[in-house]
Amino acid sequence: MSDKKAHLEIDGIEGKIELPVYSGTLGPDVVDVRGLTAKGLFTYDPGFVSTAACESSITFIGGAKGILLHRGYPIEQLAEQSDHLETCYLLLFGELPNKAEKEAFISKVNAQRTVDNSIASLVKSFDRGAHPMSILCSATAALAGLYHKSLDITNNEHRVEAAINLIAKMPTLTAMCYRHSQGMDFITPNDDLDYAANFLYMMSGKTPSKTAAHAMDVVFLLHADHEQNASTSTVRLSGSSGTNPYAAIAAGIATLWGPSHGGANEAVLNMLNEIGDVSRIDEYVAKAKDKSDPFRLMGFGHRVYKNFDPRSRVMKKCCDEVLAELGNNNDPLLAMAKKLEVIALEDSYFVEKKLYPNVDFYSGILLKSLGIPVELFTCIFATGRTPGWISHWHEMLSEPYKIGRPRQLYKGAVKRDFVKLEDR
Repeated sequence: MSDKKAHLEIDGIEGKIELPVYSGTLGPDVVDVRGLTAKGLFTYDPGFVSTAACESSITFIGGAKGILLHRGYPIEQLAEQSDHLETCYLLLFGELPNKAEKEAFISKVNAQRTVDNSIASLVKSFDRGAHPMSILCSATAALAGLYHKSLDITNNEHRVEAAINLIAKMPTLTAMCYRHSQGMDFITPNDDLDYAANFLYMMSGKTPSKTAAHAMDVVFLLHADHEQNASTSTVRLSGSSGTNPYAAIAAGIATLWGPSHGGANEAVLNMLNEIGDVSRIDEYVAKAKDKSDPFRLMGFGHRVYKNFDPRSRVMKKCCDEVLAELGNNNDPLLAMAKKLEVIALEDSYFVEKKLYPNVDFYSGILLKSLGIPVELFTCIFATGRTPGWISHWHEMLSEPYKIGRPRQLYKGAVKRDFVKLEDR
């Protein structure tokens, strides 16, 4: 029960409506509006930007201060001291593993990396020009056909098994999507390589350097979860119907595919290619400031963060390390990115609007440096985000929950009688 109350007065309704107010461990209080339906009222919140649709203990974003916590641990500490699979364990189970728990978890993931031949055949059935996200979405949904009859979503062990299976197979599926688009044979997972290194190996057939593997691992880790975004909310909403988890994750992939969600790092590269050279930066910054000009600088600002995106600093460091190893310190894209960053941090226009570089600003350059084509960027995002999606699904099903049923403000025609065709 809540000690705090909100009181709502509405014209035409006698008396005040009392609504409970709840406080989380962090973040703003929330007003429980469920009692409004008894009064014949709904709340109106397009995009759900002011609505807490669930209770969660997984991730907290403090946008005003640029904070991102996974189970209470700052993303900077996890990126510096942890690794992706350990972070997966943390998201899924709520605590960091001890040495034995971590080894056992990694062993279980490694044992599930291989994909069934039926899924491989499905991937091969696509036209080579098909977008990798369409293939990845379909292949993930197809996993439901393999893991359905034996899966009881009310069973905790079954849910964890599904989570591990998805985390294990996503890199394999993404690599298969890429190799198919290039007309190359699939590469089976290498048991001697860790999660990120194995992914790069399945992409190229070559064992990556430690620097490249570490950078790839950080990319996965930084994308592992980001609270109640569009794709995570889709997974929760889809999962609330009791659907197969592989289908729910496929729904999340479909949502992530949209350019307003998962395509931002691709947009950054396209922007830098359009600018073309450092000498034209000032010209394009002026265009960005001009409201009548359609050009927009991509990779700056964030819907949630009103301060520096804490992930962007980590991504920039990895980007610098990879480019230094590859001898690409003078990479023109990085040179443009660095100048744009300086402008964003010093120019009053960007400072006043708090348009700080976000995680997508450097991730596109980093992925390109690792030899990953632009059209595969969102599949990389999906691979990294899978542990967050499946952790939210698991959390929801671990407690009593209701099927999602958003309401609407109806603005259509009132009741009217049907008119016969000859009388219209």
